[in-house]
Amino acid sequence: MAKKTSSDYCSFCGRSDNEVSLLIAGMSAHICNDCVEQAYQIVKESLDTKHQGQSLGNIPLPAPQEIKEFLDSYIIGQEAAKRYLSVSVYNHYKRLMQDTEDDGIEIEKSNIIMVGPTGTGKTLLARTLAKMLHVPFAMVDATVLTEAGYVGEDIESILTRLLQAADYDVAAAERGIVFIDEIDKIARKGDNPSITRDVSGEGVQQGLLKLLEGAIVNVPPQGGRKHPEQKMIAVDTRNILFICGGAFDGIERNIAKRLNTQTVGYSSAMKSVKIDKDNLLQYITPQDLKSFGLIPEIIGRLPILAYLSNLNKDALRRILTEPRNSIIKQYIKLFAMDGIVLTFDEDVFEYIVEKAIEYKLGARGLRSIVETIMIDCMYEAPSSKKQKIHITKEYAIEKLEKSSLDRLKAL
Repeated sequence: MAKKTSSDYCSFCGRSDNEVSLLIAGMSAHICNDCVEQAYQIVKESLDTKHQGQSLGNIPLPAPQEIKEFLDSYIIGQEAAKRYLSVSVYNHYKRLMQDTEDDGIEIEKSNIIMVGPTGTGKTLLARTLAKMLHVPFAMVDATVLTEAGYVGEDIESILTRLLQAADYDVAAAERGIVFIDEIDKIARKGDNPSITRDVSGEGVQQGLLKLLEGAIVNVPPQGGRKHPEQKMIAVDTRNILFICGGAFDGIERNIAKRLNTQTVGYSSAMKSVKIDKDNLLQYITPQDLKSFGLIPEIIGRLPILAYLSNLNKDALRRILTEPRNSIIKQYIKLFAMDGIVLTFDEDVFEYIVEKAIEYKLGARGLRSIVETIMIDCMYEAPSSKKQKIHITKEYAIEKLEKSSLDRLKAL
């Protein structure tokens, strides 16, 4: 190796080869290892910024039908809800691409609220949607939110989750999507405004108004409570799409009461309109949400109202085996990772579906039942030398009847 001379120095920072760990020689210049690292970071940040600014221009805009087809591969049924979600997300993409300089027309966002019983797929719809999005996506639970100063999380923590999903890129977070689950749990206790503090109900709804409408909110970067000395991040929520979901248990009584009130004294009209009493959610209106306990201001900021109906036997049967990420496929993969081939009799699936309907747990009940049936196999199989396991209906009945889960039918 040629001996370095004292004239060797970095052309960028000016330090000599004695002051740096490594000096790389070029045709007519030198660069040290520190300057190389700094240059790498500058180039990386520049390319990331350019990519984020043109992300919607570099990818094809997914049409509503394409979004729905993707949802169809993971979720069975709920056609109406999937259509509403597909159109809302598509319009959200277009809002991010809109140019208001030519005509002055600005497309407003349409937040969405989904109502449906437990186990019908509200949370799954949101999670599946996150798989194909090219914008930051965050899921939050409304049950932990309280008014400022009380035990729980501040409402601004919703945006903290979105910032974390966007790697603290504020510009990217400001065009993201937030799914607020269990929105019904912050309903006020009665139809009339509360005269006392409702720190986890009406108060939280009032705090959500500015987020849903659009405002510049100071967000604590690490979540938790805000304090005066903490550095805040300003986030503009005007371009953030909010999707809310909730079971609204018992709202069918409000719907039935309203439908009955509207038809009193109009027997001829009642004969012409046949009401499906088994699926009253399809008749839901914003008025029913108000009767349940949502304040009118927050209902107005959630203009798109979608419902998810109860899953029938055929839908549950398809959910069990057909989707790309179905429960049975997951268990088959679990056993395959141990080198075991898992198979089922067809009547096992019918038995599982019948039990899920009996327990009234929806699609969530399917996993509980399958887990109960398979727990002994999953415990014993990894230590055994079996290469094949076949599940019969008799085996499933035996395992379920011995479990505490079977006692649910008596509740």
